[in-house]
Amino acid sequence: MQPAKKPNIRDLSLEEIQQYFEKAGDKKFRANQVYEWLWQKHAHRFEEMTNLSKSLRTRLSEAFILPALTLDASQFSADGTIKSRFKTVDGHLVEGVLIPTESRQTACVSSQIGCSLSCKFCATGYMDRKRNLNFDEIYDEVVLILQQAEKTYQKKLSNIVFMGMGEPLLNYKNVLKAIERISSPDGLGMSARRITVSTAGVAKMIRQLGDDQVKFKLALSLHAANDKKRHEIMPINDTNNIKSLIDALNYFYKQTHNEITLEYILFKDFNDALQDADELVKVYRQVPADLVNIIEYNPIDLASFSKPDEATTENFMQYLEKNRVNARLRRSRGKDIDAACGQLANKQGH
Repeated sequence: MQPAKKPNIRDLSLEEIQQYFEKAGDKKFRANQVYEWLWQKHAHRFEEMTNLSKSLRTRLSEAFILPALTLDASQFSADGTIKSRFKTVDGHLVEGVLIPTESRQTACVSSQIGCSLSCKFCATGYMDRKRNLNFDEIYDEVVLILQQAEKTYQKKLSNIVFMGMGEPLLNYKNVLKAIERISSPDGLGMSARRITVSTAGVAKMIRQLGDDQVKFKLALSLHAANDKKRHEIMPINDTNNIKSLIDALNYFYKQTHNEITLEYILFKDFNDALQDADELVKVYRQVPADLVNIIEYNPIDLASFSKPDEATTENFMQYLEKNRVNARLRRSRGKDIDAACGQLANKQGH
């Protein structure tokens, strides 16, 4: 007979941990101590819980598991960006990035190990999806990047973006639970309004976010403003075309009034002409978007895309400006350290 699998202690609520201690005839306040170690002091092993007796720590390790993400490798860019590869307990690799600016310290985190969407320009799109990250693993990513920000820049994180590996809305429950822990006063206490979830466009789940009255911001990876081109680079467009996404974003906004951003990577000779800019203007006018992020492409070995020259980029931006689109050019960061998503994990053949 197989031995019963030990539960992950971080899957338990404070009340459930209290019940465990009551059943064991222990004082209830012990549960609060353990909970604080798990979510505020970021203990990754029971031995680290130093205000508990040794026998209690042993008992906890016999009753529960505490699987935690560990830092596997980091790369430091000349522009201050730090890219990290994290290892899960079952040996998978996942990435996160710390992006520092004068006014912000942003953590870019992953939600899945690999991705199932096969976007043609994305390094992660060339990896298989191994599994979803659990909510506590996503939380660990944020904590490890927060510790890097404090150690390297003596600053706390100001923002979190779910723009790493994977499609957050295809790991819906874990992403929402991770954000709940990150924004909870007995977690990291970060405002949900400083968190942005970026999606390749799952219309049904965008509507679900509206129904769930989430507090965080939403970014849509558009990258092409007509269905034919979008389908070429993002197969998800087959089942979630631009019209369905426009409707879903309007529904989300009606329910939440949260900020929406459209993300648009410029690809040379593909979506960088003034006609493309005009199509983008038309989409923008149908969506209650605060901002269009025009993103400089970070080329990857697996794809044939490259970035347009400065003059083309400038013309594109000017056209948007002339048509009263609130657009911002986001320069690529960490070009010298495989900063395109999925590149560092791909190096190990995962």
